[in-house]
Amino acid sequence: MNLADARTTVIQTLGRMNSAYGQPVFDEWVLVKVAQEEGAILAYDGPRAEKYQRRFKSDMAPLQVEMTGRNMAVGDFEFAPNAHGAHFDACIRLGPRAYLFCNHTTRTMTEIRQDPRWLAAQKPFLDLATKVRSDPLE
Repeated sequence: MNLADARTTVIQTLGRMNSAYGQPVFDEWVLVKVAQEEGAILAYDGPRAEKYQRRFKSDMAPLQVEMTGRNMAVGDFEFAPNAHGAHFDACIRLGPRAYLFCNHTTRTMTEIRQDPRWLAAQKPFLDLATKVRSDPLE
């Protein structure tokens, strides 16, 4: 999958999640390319366009704790249940060096999961994980 297709797929996935949930599950997302020397932001959508890059490393901290020690394969995902505010709530590995990070800037995953509609909203996220396993972002 190329970057344009990945971006479209992410937008469609999050739209389906929001429809199933009845409101935004995540109001912010960022596609990131990770490299040994330096990473790169490939795409962003959310309310913090002017400042998210400055805080990216600190906003990753709770999710990074959850990911520590995992050797995530393409299509694997992780959640940080109690990441508050600007801290990222979820990620999915989209390719060998690409990740999608998602956040709800006012709610935690624990709060999101309390709504029974979360069960239906998970399906598009899982569908994305399955799709990238067979067609990863290159």
